[in-house]
Parts: sequence; C-alpha cells; structure tokens
Amino acid sequence: MGTGEREMAWIADQYRRMNTTDINAAACVTGKPAHAGGIQGRVEATGRGVQYALREFFRDPRDVAMAKMDGTLEGKTVIVQGLGNVGFHAAHFLQSEDGCTIKAVIEHDGALLDHKGLDVEKVRDWIASHGGVTGYPDARHFEDGAMLLEEECDILIPAAMEGVINLSNAANIQAKLIIEAANGPITAGADTILQERAITIIPDLYANAGGVTVSYFEWVKNLSHIRFGRMQRRQEEARHELILNELQRLDNYLGNAWSLSPDFKTRYLRGADELELVRSGLDDTMRGAFQSMREVFRERDDVTDLRTAAYIVGINRVASSYRAKGL
Repeated sequence: MGTGEREMAWIADQYRRMNTTDINAAACVTGKPAHAGGIQGRVEATGRGVQYALREFFRDPRDVAMAKMDGTLEGKTVIVQGLGNVGFHAAHFLQSEDGCTIKAVIEHDGALLDHKGLDVEKVRDWIASHGGVTGYPDARHFEDGAMLLEEECDILIPAAMEGVINLSNAANIQAKLIIEAANGPITAGADTILQERAITIIPDLYANAGGVTVSYFEWVKNLSHIRFGRMQRRQEEARHELILNELQRLDNYLGNAWSLSPDFKTRYLRGADELELVRSGLDDTMRGAFQSMREVFRERDDVTDLRTAAYIVGINRVASSYRAKGL
C-alpha cells in the first residue's frame, strides 16, 4: 500500500545502476510509468479487473439469481469502501460504462451517501484536494463510515483494508453480492456468517487479480523489448481497409438506399493500440478464470461457495504442473 509508479521507477532505476549489463533490467519490477518501461492500463488494472469480474458474473443468469438479483449491471446500486486507486477505478468504470449507481463511498474520515448516485470523479477530486470526504457538499456525510457497510445495496466493494467485514458487522450486512477488491477484507468468521446468510462473495484471490495480470503483461513486454501492438497494428489496418473499400463500392452502388455510418470508417480502420490490447487480455483472463471457478462450483456438490471453488482451481493447476514434471 502507498506505492505507485514513482516508487516502481525508483526501484527499476536503482537496479539498473547496480546491474549495468543486464539487458532485461526493466523487467526487475512492474507498475512503472508507461514512459519508463511500464505498460498502458496498469494503473487502472485492478479496478478494471473488478469490473470485468462483475460483468462475467452477470453473464450467467444462474449466478445472478444466486445473488437474489436479476438483469444486468445496469441500475445496480453499489457501495465502495475505499476510494483509492482500486476503488476509484472500479466505481468509475461501473458507473460510466455499465450504468451502476454508486450509492455510497466509505473513507477513513467518514462516508458519503446519496441514493440517487454520487459523482465518483467529483468525490475523488474532493478527496485529493481536502484529504478526505469531510465537507463534501453534494451528499450526506456520516462520521462513522463503517456503519454504511451495513447499508442496503446490490453490490458491496470493499477496496481498502483487510478485515473490515468481521464478526461485529457480518450479521448486519445487507448487500446481495460482495466482491473483494481488497486483500482479505472479510475475516474467516465473518465469511462463515455471510455464507450462512446466503450472501454471495466473489473472492479476493480472483477478484483483485487484474493488477498482477497486467503486471505480467508488463513483464512480458520488458523481456520482449517491444510494445504491444507494434507488430500487428498496421497489418490490421491494411486488412480492414480492404474490407472497407468493398463496402464503399457497395455504398456507392446502392446510393441513398444504404450508406455507412459517418464515423464507421475511422473507427473500423484504427488498429488496436497497447491499451486496447491490454484491456482485451485482461478481460479474457478474468473471464476464463471465472468460468473455471464457476465450473467447479456448479459441478461439485461438496463445493458451496466461490472461494472454495477458486482454491480448488488454483491448487489443481499447481498439482498438474508438478505431475507433468514427475514431481
């Protein structure tokens, strides 16, 4: 906690000073600034991964029904505990891209509540300039922010400290779905209580893996010494142009009967840049991991929660690797 791109750049710089002949020195640490060996999309990665995890959860009506909800993410009410890097990006993307209502934000100096929905960017800017949520003019402020963990909502996102949901409040949690964006935000005792109350939990070992996933992409980029998209982007654009030229001929032939959308050519011709490729890779990783977890959860009668399913998937993969090596 408390580190960012600057600190990672310091570490990388010091490593280079100490290992002047290492051509892979940039790969010694991840989370660096994009202009200093980092990768586009790393800052947002953990919060973006939370969004992708929720999207995959809502793709299966059985999962949604298990959480006593229906429909899509559109209109779902969300409470976020901790509006740091992870909490902000998760809330921002869910609000701006999926139509969720960010009902409350809990911070170290209290909490903000607005049933109509908070403007997450405005709240983030206020925290940055005032050091907390106290005094924010456009929402109701609560000095005891922890009490809003017990506020009714569809999705609760603990995105800061560990152990915030514990034996003292687990029985009062009213969220239908909890996604652990922080590490260990639910204690073992609280987890048992929540399971008994049939509150669905998407576990931290999966839900907040977006950051380490994109860190892996950064590591691969550093070892390959080439940015993502450099080899294929212009080739994609050339192939798209062939298709577009044929569509243009059809457009000219049909005249007023049919025509291309005004901005279709610009959008279709542009090849994927590094940020888009990183987001695509993260989305694919989060989808695949959840599907593996879901398969175990659905097919085994002795698995009653997603956390156990996630452990089984992880342990099985480690065991398979050992078996393949004859160990």
